[in-house]
Amino acid sequence: MRIVTDVLSMQREAERLRKSGQRIVLVPTMGYLHAGHESLISRARVLGDVVVVSVFVNPTQFAPNEDYTRYPRDFKRDVELAENAGAHIIFHPSVEEMYTQQHSTFIDCGDVTQRFEGAFRPTHFRGVTTVVAKLFNITRPHVAVFGQKDAQQAFIIKKMVSELNFDIEIVVAPIVREVNGLALSSRNTYLSPAERERATALYRALQHSKKRILEGFFTWDVIRNEMRTILEESNPTQIDYIAFIDPATFEELTTVPQGTVLVALAVRYGSTRLIDNLLIHRD
Repeated sequence: MRIVTDVLSMQREAERLRKSGQRIVLVPTMGYLHAGHESLISRARVLGDVVVVSVFVNPTQFAPNEDYTRYPRDFKRDVELAENAGAHIIFHPSVEEMYTQQHSTFIDCGDVTQRFEGAFRPTHFRGVTTVVAKLFNITRPHVAVFGQKDAQQAFIIKKMVSELNFDIEIVVAPIVREVNGLALSSRNTYLSPAERERATALYRALQHSKKRILEGFFTWDVIRNEMRTILEESNPTQIDYIAFIDPATFEELTTVPQGTVLVALAVRYGSTRLIDNLLIHRD
């Protein structure tokens, strides 16, 4: 496996691979890889010939009061996990390589970036779309693989790709969970053992919503209140939102549709903010 740290070398390698007829698949990450990232890399292996894993903690998607400086980092471990999972190239640039001091160009994908996660992290998605666009231009993938846990991010990336005419297929892979249902996340390392156990309430609340939605006799307020009760029993620091979303538009649902509902939530335990979601299919 090759490690590339500068933009020009990565662009040249991507150009060489494309000219040789090889299909490039990108897995964008912020590092501190875990089994969820392994599943993305494994999925990427079957989608193309060369898997590029980017490892870059992107400063522009963090607000000043967020956890950029303490975000977990372990590049040696990332290299071992990525190689064992089957990656061919790791692109690991410095902040200075990705952003000049004069950098002032950003991508804004509109109102959807201000809902749900965006309501609590107003500048987050501007940073995400900008860095992902840069990674697309640097690694030149045919396909890029994202995780369903960041459902709003995946929707926004798809929107950007469509509206800016990137010739890239976006694949969204399922959430990987611990045995107790907790969605895998690099930020789980912040949780104390007691908080980790309490955080299993997110999945229990989501599973309760699935049961109620499939029963078919409910209002969104009823299910939201029942989910809130489940979450509050785990003594969270704060419940940021519980939302019922149309995955085709990422707008909050006001009526009960046939088809698919995305139930999403964000909850804080101590200083750790966790997100999770569940796609529920109704006939």
